[in-house]
Amino acid sequence: MSRDTTDMTDRRTLLKLTGGAGLVGLSGCLSTTDDGGDGSDGDDGGDGSDGGDGDDGSDGSDGGDSTDAYEIGMVDSQTGSLSAFGERNQRGVNLALSMVNEVGINGRDLDIVVEDSESENQGGIAAAQKLVNQDGVPFLIGAVGSGVSLAIYESVIEGTDVVQLSQNSTGLNLTEFPGLLRMSPSGRSQSLALSNLISDDGYDEVAITYVNNDYGQSLTDAFVDAYDGEVVYNTPHDQDQQSYSSVISEMNSSGADAWLFITYQAEFATMVNEVYSSGYEAQFYGADSVSGDNVLENTPDGSIEGMKIVVPSAPVEEENYQSFADAFESEYDRQPTSWAAYAYDCVINAALAIQAADEFTGEALQDTVRRVSGPEGETVTSFEAASQILADGGGPDDVDYQGVSGPIDFDENGDPVGFLQVLEVQDHAYEGIDFIEG
Repeated sequence: MSRDTTDMTDRRTLLKLTGGAGLVGLSGCLSTTDDGGDGSDGDDGGDGSDGGDGDDGSDGSDGGDSTDAYEIGMVDSQTGSLSAFGERNQRGVNLALSMVNEVGINGRDLDIVVEDSESENQGGIAAAQKLVNQDGVPFLIGAVGSGVSLAIYESVIEGTDVVQLSQNSTGLNLTEFPGLLRMSPSGRSQSLALSNLISDDGYDEVAITYVNNDYGQSLTDAFVDAYDGEVVYNTPHDQDQQSYSSVISEMNSSGADAWLFITYQAEFATMVNEVYSSGYEAQFYGADSVSGDNVLENTPDGSIEGMKIVVPSAPVEEENYQSFADAFESEYDRQPTSWAAYAYDCVINAALAIQAADEFTGEALQDTVRRVSGPEGETVTSFEAASQILADGGGPDDVDYQGVSGPIDFDENGDPVGFLQVLEVQDHAYEGIDFIEG
């Protein structure tokens, strides 16, 4: 079964996770696989079955009369280490735009101006400065990498009224910045799940290498705090290196039989090839940012057999997610990743916040962005249904938009509820083997 295959499981096998929730263990039931995940940051990283070549356009605009459209901004990873995320994001964005503009917002279209972060902090800052200071957008979707999102917030957004909603960032330290909203859940639950998974598999020693940024450091620190065994190797590595042979050699010399990788697809693929050519053997584990088609396509068959990866997952058994997946597959001939679902919901949330606001300003959108998906209102699962409530005179508290990625109930720190899934590499493909169980 490929990672595009979706098996439906009972909702009761899922644990709704908040950033501080503890994990008791892993279920034993076969789970679904949404195509993909990557990255805790999405961080970053990864890929997914909806990866591959790019989609229909980098600017995310759905067309329409742009001169009379509501215009918001998006900082995405169109190039660099996290570009696989950017490809998936744009598919979700474009699908959401088509849904929104079919209905309209107060009779107007929604346009999104997309700028490339180049998957780096400085690139993200430059992109956000252009969107906020030159284009004057009051709402900014961005970014993929947690470090990039935080750099944008601290350098461009903080102290302004502009709304920032990250599509993919899962870094733990973003919780400390409640003005920075995010659609994907915090990586804290992922770290706890990885620690339980490795312990439950019988390993009392682990070697860790992580990408040298906020994302890698925060997930690793949370894992170390949660893990009951001994961490015998714990060393960062830089992005975009030609070789990681010294890291791999040191992990092998550590004596640990379990190796945990918290990095991105390109870096991980290089490591896998060096492990394979050296003849080293270990049980591999990974954060979601190491999973994806880019890894499978650039590593030998059998080189990561049996690897287990914990990834954020959309609630794939829900009817609105299935409708989203059907529309996505019809448009792109592939199943969506959870990261595409997060990007889709960012657009829908922004559109509803705009319609519910008294005026198209950052100050007004700050007031509505959390409320249109809050639990107080009438539960709806589409932009059309939510928009109708607002068109009929309802306010932001009268709408509870339940997204395709989850309920989108932002907590006081700007973090949403999330779901997790365990993937295993079988026959050089990703299989969903477990959901987290409470």
